[in-house]
Amino acid sequence: MNITIRPLQMSDIRLMTELLNEIIEIGGTTAYLNPLPEAELASWVARGTERASWTIAEDDTGKLVGFQWAEPHALLPPEAASIATFVRVGVVGRGIGKRLFAETSKHMKRFGFEWINASIRSDNDSGLRYYAKMGFKDWKVDPDAMLSDGRITGKHHKRYDL
Repeated sequence: MNITIRPLQMSDIRLMTELLNEIIEIGGTTAYLNPLPEAELASWVARGTERASWTIAEDDTGKLVGFQWAEPHALLPPEAASIATFVRVGVVGRGIGKRLFAETSKHMKRFGFEWINASIRSDNDSGLRYYAKMGFKDWKVDPDAMLSDGRITGKHHKRYDL
């Protein structure tokens, strides 16, 4: 499978929403528990600052197979960005996340960030493995972190120094 990495276009929002909602609907270990309307994801993109990066992964047929974004976050210091990564069910483990991160980390360096934070549910084994493979290290673990439905899953906050 050939993968192309490119910047987000507003026409990608519908496919990004479908990909994310598929993960949510199968009970994936994302922090999002309820399907998102397309307008909500579009509002996240629209709120973006000049220091936000939205990157798309497509296969050789043009099908969206993953996306990643990183941006400033109110709970982090100004030198840190927060990152999120989503890869289509069934194509995980094919280097898509690695290729997305290579592009995103270049953007974050160019934007002047010193480090990137990934906050991952403690029960998200694949997410924890992915960020560890990218070189992220735990800097804070919250064993009592709770989801919006009241379940306690814990959360690992991982740091990647640029």
